Amino acid sequence: MRADVAAEATAVQRQAADPRTSVWVAASAGSGKTSVLTDRVLALLLSGTRPERILCLTFTRAAAAEMAQRINRRLALWATEPDRDVRLEIGALLDVVPDDTQLALARQLFARVLDVPGGLKIQTIHSFCQSLLGRFPLEAGIAPHFEAIDERSAAEIMMTARDTVLSAARRDGPLGDALAAVTEHIQEDSFGELMALLARDRGRLRRLIERFGGAEAVAHELARLLNVSPDCRIEDIIAAACEDDRIDMAALDRAAEALLTGTEKTDQPRGHTLKAWLSADTDTRIANFSAYTLNFLTQDGAPRARLITKQAAAAMPDAADVLSAEADRLCHVMEQRRAAVTMQTTVALLQLGAALLDAYETTKAALARLDYDDLILKAIALLRENADAAWVLFKLDGGLDHILIDEAQDTNPDQWTVVAALAEEFFAGEGARQDVRTIFAVGDPKQSIFSFQRADPDAFAEMRRHFMARIQEAEAGWRDVELNWSFRSTVPVLAAVDAVFDRDPAHDGVAQAGETIVHRAVRDGQAGLVEVWPLIGPRDSPEPTPWAPPIDRMAYDSPSERLARALAGRIASWIGQETLPAKGRPVRAGDIMILVRRRNRFVDDMVRALKAQNIPVAGVDRMVLSEQLAVMDLLALAEFLLLPEDDLTLAVVLKGPLIGFDDDDLFTLAYDRGPATLWQRLTDAAATNERFAAARDWLARLLAAVDFAPPYELFARALTEQTIYGETGRQRMVARLGVEAEDPIEEFMNLALAHERTDIPSLQNFLHWLKAGDATITRDLEHSGRDEVRIITVHGAKGLQAPIVILPDTTTAPKSSPPILWQDGVPLWPPHRAHEPQICVTARAEANHRRDQEYRRLLYVAMTRAEDRLLVCGWHGKQAPSDTSWYGLIRDGAATIAEPVEFHGEWQGDGLRIDCPQTVDVPPATQPEAPSPETEAPDWLLAPPPAEPVPPRPLVPSRPSAEPPVLSPLSTESGDRFKRGLLVHRLLQSLPDLPEERRRTAAESYLARPVHGLDATGQTDLVDEVIGVLETPEFAPLFAPDSHAETPIVGTIEGPEGPEVVSGQVDRLVIRENEIVIVDYKTNRPAPRQENDVPEVYYRQMAAYRAVLRKIWPDRLIRCVLLWTDGPHTISLSGRQLDRYFDAF
Repeated sequence: MRADVAAEATAVQRQAADPRTSVWVAASAGSGKTSVLTDRVLALLLSGTRPERILCLTFTRAAAAEMAQRINRRLALWATEPDRDVRLEIGALLDVVPDDTQLALARQLFARVLDVPGGLKIQTIHSFCQSLLGRFPLEAGIAPHFEAIDERSAAEIMMTARDTVLSAARRDGPLGDALAAVTEHIQEDSFGELMALLARDRGRLRRLIERFGGAEAVAHELARLLNVSPDCRIEDIIAAACEDDRIDMAALDRAAEALLTGTEKTDQPRGHTLKAWLSADTDTRIANFSAYTLNFLTQDGAPRARLITKQAAAAMPDAADVLSAEADRLCHVMEQRRAAVTMQTTVALLQLGAALLDAYETTKAALARLDYDDLILKAIALLRENADAAWVLFKLDGGLDHILIDEAQDTNPDQWTVVAALAEEFFAGEGARQDVRTIFAVGDPKQSIFSFQRADPDAFAEMRRHFMARIQEAEAGWRDVELNWSFRSTVPVLAAVDAVFDRDPAHDGVAQAGETIVHRAVRDGQAGLVEVWPLIGPRDSPEPTPWAPPIDRMAYDSPSERLARALAGRIASWIGQETLPAKGRPVRAGDIMILVRRRNRFVDDMVRALKAQNIPVAGVDRMVLSEQLAVMDLLALAEFLLLPEDDLTLAVVLKGPLIGFDDDDLFTLAYDRGPATLWQRLTDAAATNERFAAARDWLARLLAAVDFAPPYELFARALTEQTIYGETGRQRMVARLGVEAEDPIEEFMNLALAHERTDIPSLQNFLHWLKAGDATITRDLEHSGRDEVRIITVHGAKGLQAPIVILPDTTTAPKSSPPILWQDGVPLWPPHRAHEPQICVTARAEANHRRDQEYRRLLYVAMTRAEDRLLVCGWHGKQAPSDTSWYGLIRDGAATIAEPVEFHGEWQGDGLRIDCPQTVDVPPATQPEAPSPETEAPDWLLAPPPAEPVPPRPLVPSRPSAEPPVLSPLSTESGDRFKRGLLVHRLLQSLPDLPEERRRTAAESYLARPVHGLDATGQTDLVDEVIGVLETPEFAPLFAPDSHAETPIVGTIEGPEGPEVVSGQVDRLVIRENEIVIVDYKTNRPAPRQENDVPEVYYRQMAAYRAVLRKIWPDRLIRCVLLWTDGPHTISLSGRQLDRYFDAF
């Protein structure tokens, strides 16, 4: 690593961390964005900013947790490290020589942060909005007890809303008409996808309806965009096009005559059709309009290239112009028709969407729940649109001085609105306060890959201009910082990245026009390698023998499977045998990351191939539970338990690993059973077959519990109870499906348990809840701590890195286009491409262009995950991949700087290589060597744990297990003895600290509170009783300044069965030079008058107190006094009597 380059990069990072200036950071991959953000927070704290006045917004909870961990770790070190080390760190951070004051502050920061309720505010934008709404629920117009729900719960509510809307649409009315208009153009499966798309875009649709004030107003805006009437009908457009006044009748008639003189193949048929159509009445023209247009337009709606031959044109020189004009007119009519179709279908879809949103909002409101979109939109309304917005901002303005935004390129426009509203008063002239207040954002538009969450890379630049203008108007500090140094990757990797994105089309969407992408390597001099391997294509398969019987299995050639096997073999040859020069150690499995664009069959092939080579593999980063075989078996069992008459589901269960019947068993049960169900047949066959009987009994036990046991408990029984083979259900599933079944089973059980916390714990409800969402489990492969190959999607790899990165999924480019297009914030739904008006064609082209731009940004993210080596490969079918695929872009870009290389073996052909040797000393290892998988387990791991000591039960003397009766059953007093005792103790605790002349007034005021529920007589009696105690002269020493009220004591004393813990509270403790007096108030009546009449339980209580205090003051006399408030009088307990009870302790 070159020291000068590293120093230069660090100096720029230090500028970004300057706490006195608002900073906008454009940081390339590997430039240390998280480090800059962490340093910025630390610099703010060192500058005297209170922790609670800093708000840091991150993109994910994981990022928030990582940042908080980094900051707390640094602060903890500052609190414990030697002064010299702390001074060096502060100096490097602030570029100053720290004085003693700064050193003292640094050592206090850890405690200051811990003292802030909830710690530093490092949150996702959704978490912040949730806390904001929780602070101002009434101003936001929401229930104070609202609950934020995740996407799965939102999907469940949306599914219920969809069913409600579809049920309502079955009845006649506008909603039914809308449903009919939509379903007229699409199939059943497409309708489900369309409704799912509406549900996904519910936030966008809601904002649209609120913006225009309803679906009807949106329809008018839609008509304006399409340039049609809001109430247009396709029939009216066609009818108008067939009217005489819309047609140049005379000229077309002459053109028809000319056509009749032309060729028999084209001109004459066209002439006859034209003549017949012109001479027909309007109704006939309308009926034949489609056939008529085909004479002028192609099936795609474009004018035909030639409408008349030269032979026919000779009879009428201007015939070609006349026919061309008619073709143009028909093009316009067809454009109007397409616009009308789009208008009708979009309005119908909006009506369904509005009804869907209404039902969804109604259900959420009834449950007091908010989804993620609600959190953002209601926060915006609270901060911008609410009548109390100014007051809310005023309250927030007093609590925030600095806002930091991480991964700013992935912040969507609504989230930026929240940030802008929070910072509204930061730079408003003089403002309410003159403290330094800053905005800090760090991001990289080149890595904006979350458009499905409405992230917009252009918003990053737009918000930069917004804040820069506000800050410069306020004459505050502003700085643009560009970080293009990479601490992550070696020179060959960065050179390949620069070469690929230096040219179009790769440059488009990744960088601005005219901008050059340049990365500077801090790791200059360290060994690196980039290789582009030849693609693996299909092999030539032999022709089958003619008339050969179809009894032999045909060999199936799968290029993706061959690529997976070849990669696994290459990885096996690296691990433990090949050295990473820049690391100075052999390659480990955990060094390798395989990045794919999407989870497809190749991922399964790759996992299988790695396991076949005995290479540890972590699997995939996201798991769709419903696609896991183990979960499918459990779901089949659940569906059978809900409906035992479902033969197909029962057959799946019987054949599955839980029961394990073979085909012969199933045939025996299913064949020739007549009208009987499979469950009935199994029950009948149980009488003669032990295996069938065991299966019937096992299933019957679960059936008996299905209506009573929660889902988690039910599935736990299925997995832990013995099956018909003597093994547990889990053991059977793992034996059949392999150890990889363990993870999905655990995640499935976790979901069942999570469902019970929020919903009614019924099996039917759980299955509905599970199917409503996508049941996708995100797995943290980065922090698993295991030495395994990782297979991750590029989206999941954002923020990660690895010494060796392999890109195998490089040959396919995205082709899908959204069914719903958005133009100027308004949706357009042309049901078919043939129905697309020009505005939709343009909108689709723009959408496809944005899709392709993100595809290229995704490639940038993939390539920049590599630290030392980047290996590019792929497979293809019969057609070679396009030049705009990842492989084509990398190949063409790298070819300008790479060395051609010929590969052999599985990869046969020409490839490319960029490499550099190790020319600097290998840096010390920053991570420990991975443990060998053959390491023997230590003895303590397998030994049974020793018996844990049983902690002594705390003895609470002030709460004895037996109390003497307070009053005679014949007493007429109605007071609650517990309440009376508590009130007396409370007054005797507080009144002695007041002047004598104020005691009665204070006692009367306290007892008059409604919460005590005392009438006037009860209040007077208690006041007289307590004042009587305090005014008795002989009790005055007990309430002297050397006494302490309600003193807690805790200690251990020796009991008959070993140590006992004493925990209690002494009513009054008098501490004198030669003696300690323990005073305990007793309010029960009638009170004893002699020591012999004192209940035994009181002796035990005071003896325990005395025993503990003897350990504190072994050289002082300890006296125990009971003070009865009824009288009042005291009884001193003799030491001899107390010693008798001390033996019990």
